Amino acid sequence: MHPDAVQPEAGQPEAGQPEDGQPEDGGWDLPGAVGRVQAWVAGPGMGTGPDAAARLTAILRTDLPVLVDADGLTILSQHQGLLPRRAPTLITPHAGELARLLGTDPASVEARRLEHARRAAGQLGATVLLKGSTTVIASPDDEPVLVNPTGTPWLATAGSGDVLSGLAGALLAQGLTPAQAGLAGAYLHGLAGRIAASPDGVGQAPIGASDLVRALPAAFRSL
Repeated sequence: MHPDAVQPEAGQPEAGQPEDGQPEDGGWDLPGAVGRVQAWVAGPGMGTGPDAAARLTAILRTDLPVLVDADGLTILSQHQGLLPRRAPTLITPHAGELARLLGTDPASVEARRLEHARRAAGQLGATVLLKGSTTVIASPDDEPVLVNPTGTPWLATAGSGDVLSGLAGALLAQGLTPAQAGLAGAYLHGLAGRIAASPDGVGQAPIGASDLVRALPAAFRSL
């Protein structure tokens, strides 16, 4: 460390941090930067540095529906004061990400998935879609927990979660509630996984995220 570097006194916020410990929004002009928006999907490929935290903070301060995934969940685990918010909010963690948000371990989350999804929804004030072998969706308002019946183990592949985030985010933009968007997105995502893994209806094969995207039209047609 440079000898001239000045350290904040104990109990004082670091430079660039407001007194409540939450990241600044960096003065991001979101409408000016991206134009008209109906909903936000924040996290995939975002990074977790100060600029990313500023972008997520600015997004969460809008009055639009927001889905948070991937790197966005890591930022939330570091700055949990960003939630709750008044606008519709959906987070889509896997067990490890939810464990970080709750300060517990992934094995506990996997052992009691419904319990931890409900706890996170109440604690964060957001709808929680907990991804995994059995995807569950818990709302913060004591509505019944929803369970997705579709899916395949082949969905455990790189990029699969990003496809789900984009799909559920698009449904949020159409006006669905977070729970509805999460369940419909997970259901279609699972159908697409089954179709992609077995395009001829015989046997199954490993799939990638691009296979999922190509199978989505057939998943929609099957409804």
